[in-house]
Amino acid sequence: MDNRLKVGVLGGTGYVGQRFVTLLENHPFFNLTVIAASSRSAGKTYGEAVRNRWKLNIPMPDSVKDFQVKDVNDINEISKDVDFVFCALKMPKEDIKVLEDRYARAEIPVISNNSAHRKTPDVPMVVPEINSDHLKIIDVQKKRLGTKYGFVAVKPNCSIQSYVPPLSALLDFEPEKVLVSTFQAISGAGKTFKDWPEIEDNVVPFISGEEEKSEQEPLKIWGRFAGDHIVNATEPTISTQCIRVPVSDGHLATVSVSFKHKPTREQILERWASYSGKPQELNLPSAPKHFLKYMTEEDRPQTHLDRDYERGMGITIGRLREDPIFDYKFVCLSHNTLRGAAGGAVLTAELLKEEGYLVPVPEEAKEAHLQAGK
Repeated sequence: MDNRLKVGVLGGTGYVGQRFVTLLENHPFFNLTVIAASSRSAGKTYGEAVRNRWKLNIPMPDSVKDFQVKDVNDINEISKDVDFVFCALKMPKEDIKVLEDRYARAEIPVISNNSAHRKTPDVPMVVPEINSDHLKIIDVQKKRLGTKYGFVAVKPNCSIQSYVPPLSALLDFEPEKVLVSTFQAISGAGKTFKDWPEIEDNVVPFISGEEEKSEQEPLKIWGRFAGDHIVNATEPTISTQCIRVPVSDGHLATVSVSFKHKPTREQILERWASYSGKPQELNLPSAPKHFLKYMTEEDRPQTHLDRDYERGMGITIGRLREDPIFDYKFVCLSHNTLRGAAGGAVLTAELLKEEGYLVPVPEEAKEAHLQAGK
């Protein structure tokens, strides 16, 4: 008997949706039962829907080729076959927010890759190794939604995944000012070099909305509970520039940081070497064994060589040195569609399951939703 939770992927035909589909193949906790997309793809088999749009450099799993794609708006139909969903839709933000709330109120939890709910005060925005305690806000959110099982949880922006973990390991030294430049792969825009030939031999110094997210989202991750919401941290002050570069996968960041209590170089390296969180404690399937890795080579990390560290779920760091304006500077790297997108969301779902927030949703709960006509 298959005791895995049944999961659907909303937006399964897009770049991140395709990542979800591949990561869920033979997953020990989750069984992919539904792939949904816009009405343009609904009714087609998954193989037909993405035949000319498969973007990954690994093959489409045979097990999903004959899935009939459902319409993401057909919540009543989809709810019959899932216990929760991942959301990787590309739609206007307000439309996604409404749709995710509809799923949650239908008693179907949503783990979202989208930014629509990242600023919602009672929606946890989680990097599982850093702020797993924020999951407790789900109980507050359920009261607001009037649900027993349904809720929304989100993962943060992919651009912050490279530098927030190394800084999180140093929070007890109280970082005050952080200057970051991110050099972001084209897959972050859902593109390949075939889709975007203009990016070859080129750098684009603008990514819409990215700098605001990169400066503000870490403050929610480092925030605290205040009754019925999460209050953002007020420090450090973060200034970012986000740049699109001709790289397929991997977001690299350069970081300069000043501390209230300046650590020694040895203290920083020790913090990075020993840093871990709930995923490592629970030995979750997608968790990297070693979350942060410092590389001693002068020219590392490199995007092409190091983005797949720990199956793309770990963070590599290098070039730690003193800074003439700030205290220290370093370089760090994450895989944007694995740790930064689908992989991070799958890890969050694994943690939610182990913490008791994701469970098989009883048919009577779904039926009550249908009867109520919510």
